[in-house]
Amino acid sequence: MQQANERHPAPAPRDRYPDALRAMALLVVVFGHWLATLPRLDEGLMVATDHLLVVWEGAGVLTWVVQVVPLFVFVSAAVSADGVRRRLSDGHRQLHWWASRALALARPTVTYLAVLGGVVLLSRVTGGRFLEPLNHSLTIHLWFLLMLLGVQALLPLSVRADRRWGLGAVAGLVAIAALVDLLRARPGSPEDLLRLGELATDHATVLGWLNLLVIWLLPQQLGIAWRQGRFSGTGTGLVLIALGLVWLGATVSSGYPLAMVDGEVGGRSNLLPPTLALMGVMWLQVGTVLAFESPARRLLARRPVSRLVTLLGALGMPLYLWHKFAELPAAWLGEKLGAPIDAGLPGEAGFWWGRLVWLLLCALMVTPVMAGVVAFEMRRRQDVISATGTRSILGGGAALFAGVLVSMALGAVPGAIIGLGGLAAASWLLRAHPQPRLASGQP
Repeated sequence: MQQANERHPAPAPRDRYPDALRAMALLVVVFGHWLATLPRLDEGLMVATDHLLVVWEGAGVLTWVVQVVPLFVFVSAAVSADGVRRRLSDGHRQLHWWASRALALARPTVTYLAVLGGVVLLSRVTGGRFLEPLNHSLTIHLWFLLMLLGVQALLPLSVRADRRWGLGAVAGLVAIAALVDLLRARPGSPEDLLRLGELATDHATVLGWLNLLVIWLLPQQLGIAWRQGRFSGTGTGLVLIALGLVWLGATVSSGYPLAMVDGEVGGRSNLLPPTLALMGVMWLQVGTVLAFESPARRLLARRPVSRLVTLLGALGMPLYLWHKFAELPAAWLGEKLGAPIDAGLPGEAGFWWGRLVWLLLCALMVTPVMAGVVAFEMRRRQDVISATGTRSILGGGAALFAGVLVSMALGAVPGAIIGLGGLAAASWLLRAHPQPRLASGQP
């Protein structure tokens, strides 16, 4: 018996700190999206919505906190790095792992778009008016799935880069991103460097889109380096926080936009394409992860906190997909109750009280939405095996990306219905046919 135990050691306990980071980031995203949505009412009926960043430029500072997508990438890379190394050492194809990740994201997204498409059709029949004000906001958040799957497809390259160059790989990405922004800006004199951000974001060049890859690979490279122990400790965290604040101050002073979200293709943006300014948020977030690691781990040692993190982790993907959908019933309930969901503009009396009421309504209405989603997900097959054929995986990935892009570009009407076809095709192509019997627990 002792020899058997030595041959099959008990698995190490799950590290809850990365789970807690993802759960915290998820809650920030959810409440940040709700806070940014400003319903506009006419005679008590919602007729439009504004975005907080559009009506209040100073709110861009808030995005230094709520733009937590880099944190998701950082943590996901840290958690996945060891598995990637093992697969590379064993000669296994990373593409198979990516297929399972893509399938795990495609299946619940199919459900989301199917329900949203049903609501679109029902709205057309009944003359519903809530979809139009919220149209694009119901699908635009799906961009995160594309970005995450895109960088995860390059995990083997990031792992190899860390193995060969260590933190030099991080420095290399920073240097390339800086070069891209310099080429976008085309400074003609040393004085032009002081307004680098203004010049770079005024020139919408194809070259700038190279940073869509380079800058989003940076948190992934940092996550792998952290996992390998290349940097750690509270002191390092505080240095990175200071670096992030100085970085953000310097880049914004040079003319980069204040906000780190709400990007507009062809407009002045730190997101489309990503710019050097966005890196400042990454330094802040990684620094915070290091600075608070010790007290956070002590807190996670308490069983109630650990259970809460486990629950949020299980609800993470469904909550991200469906939290914007909850704004539909929240707007309906707000109208029925005569609640002050249209609180005017920042600075006007009652604005922040109206924001709190809107947040409470969204939180209230997301509860039955999530209950229905969880009930459905628990009844569907959980052990679906992903495809292993290269053509199926590449075809499924292409269908997934196309479906999400169409949904984002066209909004719920008609993007949800058109995009559903791409996601359904992706879900079918990315799974093995036929499914192995062992996958359902049969011998």
